[in-house]
Amino acid sequence: MSKANILIVDDEKEIAELIEIYLSGEGYQIYCAYNAADALNLLEQHSIHLAILDIMMPGMNGLDLCRKIRETNNMPIIFLSAKTTDLDKIFGLNTGADDYITKPFNPLELTARVKSQLRRYTELNPSSTFHGLSDEICCHGLIINKSTHKVTLGEEEIRLTPLEFDILYLLASNPGKVFSTSDIFQKVWNERVYEANNTVMVHIRRLRSKIHDEDRTNKIIITVWGVGYKIEK
Repeated sequence: MSKANILIVDDEKEIAELIEIYLSGEGYQIYCAYNAADALNLLEQHSIHLAILDIMMPGMNGLDLCRKIRETNNMPIIFLSAKTTDLDKIFGLNTGADDYITKPFNPLELTARVKSQLRRYTELNPSSTFHGLSDEICCHGLIINKSTHKVTLGEEEIRLTPLEFDILYLLASNPGKVFSTSDIFQKVWNERVYEANNTVMVHIRRLRSKIHDEDRTNKIIITVWGVGYKIEK
């Protein structure tokens, strides 16, 4: 993808314009909205590849906007918020976001995280963890296709975000191997550890819910207490 389309949604116009300056300098096409209603209109009019959402906005807030987007779109979503507690971050990730950055923020860090999310989303630079592996893995009734990012369970297609897919593929492609939260963060996020424990746990919880693991006696994703997570053959 030579030019990704990025949607910035923030009721503080100065912040949106600052982000636009940095990201447009990287060659991205930027669309700005200052409320959720305008953001939804832009999503209907353009093919958006990544969204950066403020949480505290008048009318529909960023959390509700994220939920709305997730009804039809699995593109990466980054929250950029003045809400800074761990509970705020966990709640934001549980809502469906892929990353959470607090204000005040470093524009260079935000740019780096945008690039990281887009690399994963477009599959132009997949993690070396997945090199040389079959495109399709079958385990416990799941069919996981790396090329199409499609996951099915029986007749049901499971809609996963790019991060959720990469976590599932990492575990399924290394049957029996236990990955700590730090291991998963470094291999999937492809970054140095940054609050890995809470972030990974939230994504694992969402992933388990989507693959109906909570209803199973024999779990697909197994927790090895005090160590990490694995998927057996």
